[in-house]
Amino acid sequence: MPGPWTAARRGRTPCRRARGNALPGNKLSPIRGPLRPSASHRAARAPAEPGPPARPRRVAGSLLLSDEHPAEEGGPTGSALRPRQAAGGRANVRAMAFIDALARRQLSPAGLDTALAVVFAAGGLAAREDAPAEYVKEPGLAGILLILLSTLPLAAHHRRPLPVLLTIAAAVLALREMDYVRPLVGPWGGPSVGFVHLALAAGVFLTALRSGARTAAWAGFALIPAVAVAEALFMPAYRLPTAVTVTVLLTGAWALGRLFMARRLAARETLLRAAAVEREQAANARAALARERTRIARELHDIVAHNVSLMVVQTIAAGRVRERDPGTTRDLLRTVEETGRATVTELRRLLEVLRTDDEADRDPTREPPQPSTEAIPALVEAVRAAGLRVDFSRTGTPAPLPAGSELTAYRVVQEALTNTLKHAGRARCRLAVDWQEAPRLLRLRVCDDGGRPGGGPPLAAPAAQGAGHGLTGMAERIAAVEGTLHTGPRPGRGFCVHATIPVPGPEPGTPPGTPAGPASAIAPGGSP
Repeated sequence: MPGPWTAARRGRTPCRRARGNALPGNKLSPIRGPLRPSASHRAARAPAEPGPPARPRRVAGSLLLSDEHPAEEGGPTGSALRPRQAAGGRANVRAMAFIDALARRQLSPAGLDTALAVVFAAGGLAAREDAPAEYVKEPGLAGILLILLSTLPLAAHHRRPLPVLLTIAAAVLALREMDYVRPLVGPWGGPSVGFVHLALAAGVFLTALRSGARTAAWAGFALIPAVAVAEALFMPAYRLPTAVTVTVLLTGAWALGRLFMARRLAARETLLRAAAVEREQAANARAALARERTRIARELHDIVAHNVSLMVVQTIAAGRVRERDPGTTRDLLRTVEETGRATVTELRRLLEVLRTDDEADRDPTREPPQPSTEAIPALVEAVRAAGLRVDFSRTGTPAPLPAGSELTAYRVVQEALTNTLKHAGRARCRLAVDWQEAPRLLRLRVCDDGGRPGGGPPLAAPAAQGAGHGLTGMAERIAAVEGTLHTGPRPGRGFCVHATIPVPGPEPGTPPGTPAGPASAIAPGGSP
């Protein structure tokens, strides 16, 4: 059943929804014009039926009827509310709409100061006629000027807070000395705070809110006691109540201002920390993106450079022997096909990390399978099939390596053999894989003899040669696993690549339970 009161104009928010609209993020539509019962409600209420009185409920500061029971017609809670009750409800709703509008539209410091100055000045001038004549003199021109001097300077508080506050305090004390304003405490029973004292309290509040610690301390610990003592001296019969009233009024305003200042500083600090965290997250994201780009670039280089170089070499070799040895040509072309298929497979495996599928959603840390040291013999056979003579030796007992170290070892050997195949012609290459026990290291050594003098051009086509990024990629991979890398020409002819990769685990002879630290070694130079 709809509530008894609806907005007078179409599209206005009903009163009974004011509570939901007052929540954060919602807007409370202001209600203008008188509130009248809706036509549907008047029609429904035409045949008045006796029943239990409706229980009033408070919504957004005003009393509305409950929907559970119909009210008795003509009762105090019926459809015909008394004029004072209806006016009070409208005033409450409008006041809440005004407060909500102020919360949404914050005034600038200058605008707030000006508004307060105008309100207090108008109130001070209008309220002087309500003061008892036996306690307050009728202010003349001097009194009016002092009232204006005690209120209007608030408009400049945002520029000069302490001078404005001192001016207002002096004007208020002058008004009290000349009996132009009513005392705070008197024989009428309770404290009475006028507009000029409210202007002084507002000045204290704004000073505590906007000023630094030193200015706020002057206002709180010097000005407030001085004003309290002066006000008490003006009322000998009520010194203690006057001093207490002034102290409570001004100290409360000062404490409230400092509290708001602390909350503002805390909110600002929170925003600064949030901004710093956001900048740090953005920097980390950029760094992670750069690392991921570098990793993908290395993988693409290692996959494409090696396999495509093999395909180029085998295609060149097939072209050279196609006339005199058709069988070898067919074998070479079949090898080119297999190498191309393997390249496509590895590229697809690499691109899996750039896709989002169901399995990746279930386990974001999962990475596609990568080659390891166990695939080095197959790599050697593929290079031999391309025409490079490789002497392969493996010593020591293989030990388990982290996935990153396994991939690094394989890529270093792959890059070294590819460079030899491209640049050393028909050279002889020696590959040594040594699992060392003390210290626990994996040593990789790939050296070539530079090819026989006059042994023919490199197997790779000139277009396949170039500076490339192979050595840089090897150095980055080795650095990532805390290993060492030495590359350079050998004495005489040839080129040598020597890499060491730490093997995790305790050293031989280490007592059980001793934590194993990362191994480190300096790769010696020299010839194989």
